[in-house]
Amino acid sequence: MSGNAVRREAIWNVEAYVPPAISFNVAEAPGEIFGLNVFSKTVMQKRLPKSVYKSVVATIEHGAMLDPDVADAVASAMKDWALEKGATHYAHVFYPLTGLTAEKHDSFFEPVGDGSSLAEFAGKTLVQGEPDASSFPNGGLRNTFEARGYTGWDVTSPAYILENPNGNTLCIPTVFVSMTGEALDHKTPLLRSQQAMGEHAARILALFGHEDQKVVAFCGPEQEYFLVDRHFFLARPDLLNAGRTLFGTKPPKGQEFDDHYFGAIPDRVLGFMMDTERELFKLGIPAKTRHNEVAPGQFEIAPMFERGNLAADHQQLLMTTFKAIAKKHGMECLFHEKPFAGVNGSGKHVNFSLGNAELGSLLVPGDTPHDNAQFLVFCAAVIRAVHKYAGLLRASVASATNDHRLGANEAPPAIISIFLGDQLADVFEQIAKGAASSSKGKGVMHIGVDTLPVLPTDPGDRNRTSPFAFTGNRFEFRAPGSMQTVAGPMTTINTIMADSLDYAAGVLETAVAAGTDFDTAVQDLLTQIITDHGNIVFNGDGYSDQWPVEAEQRGLANLKTTLDALPELVTESAMELFERYGVFNHREMHSRYEIGLEQYALTIGVEARLTLEIGTTAILPAAVKHQTEIALNIGALKAAGVETDTAPLDEVSTPLAALRAGLSSLRVALKSDVGHSALAEAEHARDVLLPAMTEVRSAADALEELVADDLWPLPTYQEMLFIL
Repeated sequence: MSGNAVRREAIWNVEAYVPPAISFNVAEAPGEIFGLNVFSKTVMQKRLPKSVYKSVVATIEHGAMLDPDVADAVASAMKDWALEKGATHYAHVFYPLTGLTAEKHDSFFEPVGDGSSLAEFAGKTLVQGEPDASSFPNGGLRNTFEARGYTGWDVTSPAYILENPNGNTLCIPTVFVSMTGEALDHKTPLLRSQQAMGEHAARILALFGHEDQKVVAFCGPEQEYFLVDRHFFLARPDLLNAGRTLFGTKPPKGQEFDDHYFGAIPDRVLGFMMDTERELFKLGIPAKTRHNEVAPGQFEIAPMFERGNLAADHQQLLMTTFKAIAKKHGMECLFHEKPFAGVNGSGKHVNFSLGNAELGSLLVPGDTPHDNAQFLVFCAAVIRAVHKYAGLLRASVASATNDHRLGANEAPPAIISIFLGDQLADVFEQIAKGAASSSKGKGVMHIGVDTLPVLPTDPGDRNRTSPFAFTGNRFEFRAPGSMQTVAGPMTTINTIMADSLDYAAGVLETAVAAGTDFDTAVQDLLTQIITDHGNIVFNGDGYSDQWPVEAEQRGLANLKTTLDALPELVTESAMELFERYGVFNHREMHSRYEIGLEQYALTIGVEARLTLEIGTTAILPAAVKHQTEIALNIGALKAAGVETDTAPLDEVSTPLAALRAGLSSLRVALKSDVGHSALAEAEHARDVLLPAMTEVRSAADALEELVADDLWPLPTYQEMLFIL
């Protein structure tokens, strides 16, 4: 079958698509299904003895030590609830350093002597599991011949039922550690960092008269993604194996009209969204916003804020759910940061705040932030943290896939800076000069239409080019990639905030103990922080050519690639920071560095081999066939005595020769002996493989614009992005 025939059959199948039959009662109110499959506090209250319930809630709400004596009672109630929900198995779900979700399933049912079976689920089984730890990334924390690793029940993240047409499974979120207690996952350090941050935030609140406050981090991750029909997806080996297209020219029409952004959602996509949201609601995931994103075929979902640990678990579960439901609707959900060159990439904006149920968010400025000393101290702590540890923030989002997105005019630059907005920038400028006496207030907007209401306006605009932007009641870290877990960036934010809050609390406590008036001590602290760390505040255009120059003058690093950023993890100051707050020890920090290098080299290695395979077996033969047809046509015309222009043959022969040369160079590069260190392999991937892949792609993309359509073997951008 010719390339065109394959593509046309895929298009026909897309056009013939029939939505799946509705498998739920559309009359059911969302409120009736929200949390339906979650072993929530409400469920526990109904099923657990009062003393056990109070003990578990004390751990969840107040960070109390988990009483081991309650495990049997919880396990028994959880088992009964799960069996009633149709579950036959339970699974400890954990989050290894692959960035994906892992799970080990075991049956509830065990045989007994009379030939029957009995459902068993003991407290010790709930609390601890033992999956094989040898085959996950560990960065030197484990020898490959040593397999033992442990999962441990995270009581702060509720168990849930994962439904499948063939049966249900009880899923129990857990940490994943080695025999020595070192973290082999993303959840363990996130929990450690939340604990450290909360401890020092409580010290600040105590100084402002709020005693015994349990402070937690909150996260609201926005998720961007692409949808393509699976017929196209399966016809693209690069999408199938690498998650992004390694070949493809921009379509004649892309996103330049801005007509897709917030446009009417296509019926097929809306059906997918409604189906996913129903499943998310049942799992207790508070999906809030859905809309078309900038690029054709690109969309976004945003949930409500949740505790950081729960938000990270829900984010992983959301991605799993999206993948499964997309297939049900005949589509593939792409989470790669840059699946299509030349159009908008996908991010995962991490909205961060801290607070508790009693005090709310501690990053709400109020109408007069210059008078809100408590807010200003927490905001100043953010400024200090981001300035002092900008390199760590950049490293927390470093990957081969995110490198394609950061720094382009679709995502924040790789230079970390803070946007405060006009109101807060003005307040901190006043503080730097001595004291803040006023705040820019809200205004009103008169649109000039009598039937429209007068609209209030905020005292400052937003800045989409800023990596770390204040957005009214939270900070939005815009640099994380769409494919990565939010646990990594959240762990870094919590840890650097722990350091800044510890510092601020220490300064204020010392000043007050020495007899300094508290208000004066606060003013002195704020002045010192904005004076020492104000260079991180930038309210301008992060996409401008002038910003990298100005950033360098300010002393801000421009860590353009993953290999520039990863060394930040193993500086003495970084390792001391994470060890001081009990988040990572030195071995764990080095492991993250080694894993980052390894994942970078592996990712580009797979892409390079795919580039060679597709270029050699699909694109080269199509181009040669096209060249042959032109040559035969010219020869036949000349034999017939017809004056013939050979320019078309020359036009295709030049990029064809470049393709052959590029494939030859890439083949040599893949066979090169680069040594066995992770750093050497990563540098080879960056310095040799990526340029060789670019050379092949440039030639292939030039050929795509020349080769006859009936010969081109791969679904094109125009087809994948616009036929859905």
